[in-house]
Amino acid sequence: MATPHRDFELRRTFPEFAPREATAEGASFAATWWGNAWADALEQGALDPKRLERGRGYADQGHVDAITVTPGLVLAYVRGSRPRPYRVQVRVRTLEDTDWERFLDAAAERPGHIAALLDKELPQALAACGVPLLPGPGDLAPRCSCPDSGHPCKHAAALCYQTARLLDADPFVLLLLRGRGEKDLLDALSRRSAARAARDRRPGTLPGVRATDALAPRQLPPLPPPLPVPPHPEQPPVYPAAPGGPDPFALDQLATDAAARAHTLLGTGHDPVGELTLWQDAVRLAAARPGSGLTATTRTLYATLATAVGRTPSDLARAVAAWRQGGASGLAVLQEPWDPPAGRFDRARPLLLAADLPAFRPWRNRLTHPRGHVQLRLSREGLWYAYESDPGQDDWWPRGTPDLDPVGALTGLGTPDDAQGDGVHP
Repeated sequence: MATPHRDFELRRTFPEFAPREATAEGASFAATWWGNAWADALEQGALDPKRLERGRGYADQGHVDAITVTPGLVLAYVRGSRPRPYRVQVRVRTLEDTDWERFLDAAAERPGHIAALLDKELPQALAACGVPLLPGPGDLAPRCSCPDSGHPCKHAAALCYQTARLLDADPFVLLLLRGRGEKDLLDALSRRSAARAARDRRPGTLPGVRATDALAPRQLPPLPPPLPVPPHPEQPPVYPAAPGGPDPFALDQLATDAAARAHTLLGTGHDPVGELTLWQDAVRLAAARPGSGLTATTRTLYATLATAVGRTPSDLARAVAAWRQGGASGLAVLQEPWDPPAGRFDRARPLLLAADLPAFRPWRNRLTHPRGHVQLRLSREGLWYAYESDPGQDDWWPRGTPDLDPVGALTGLGTPDDAQGDGVHP
């Protein structure tokens, strides 16, 4: 699976899956037990097996564009038989605070549960802790802009099947759908584990009442709690296309983004997007555009955004590739050379030589292949980012997935001549 782009903790956008060979009839669609549990909930709640079969085919053929996951909602555009893709969403109930307390208690009780989650595994014992993590028949609520009234239609079924593949790669996607982000959960589990360890070490308290407690002044009753935050942003209205008018897809993207930001600000009092520069926000918006490749509408969007920030569409396209590679950190790696301290950078060249690669040329935080077609860049967070260029052109584009290991970051890169022993091995 491609690296997800994180707009912020409670919104993750995943690039579309590449087409794959159709799964055999009767075979499981997903690769893990929890991914297949999601697919089973879809299939057991469906009313028409033929629509499911066509949706499964759409998923295998790569008809589902980039998928955005927020608490209680999966959203994507799905290409059908008509030129214009359909807007599809699947809703699932988020968990109550009491459910999350039970889940966190069960996860912190066994260190192996936390280790499994960090390894992108979902233990069956943790899923069976009494909290409805996985959906059952009828728990998935699909909605599609197509005229088909089936439950689900083939476009919604395709999105559900691709979501099962997302869950295969990262069970934290399931937990995000149920209402909590990965960082928030790991922080909560860390606090509970530390508190549990402290309780185990602490001697029993002596009987009696502390003087400070006995003499503490009486407190007034607390103010009533604020009204609850809605569980998820609402769907924006459908914008009709009009001659000479704005692009309805661009309006839909901006409205969806604004609703998600407002919902986050209402719930947390913080808007991470507000901390971005004008250039970073333009890159973020272009990178969140569903699909990949330069279509007519994408070229218009890139040209408009690039003009607004005083850049060229080519600059924006390169920056979008960097953002999809690593978010704001990936964009910084593209634009900002820096001088790393001794340590990880100095150890990279021996690691590359040990992998039968030639001696890369160092410059600041960059290591360049002697043929000038592959480059590694070290981020301030300690990740290696791979870049490619035509030899001798110095036209570097982000490629691959960031990795702590410089050799790992080069996986899959290279040219046919590399097989002769002087290049990058795939």
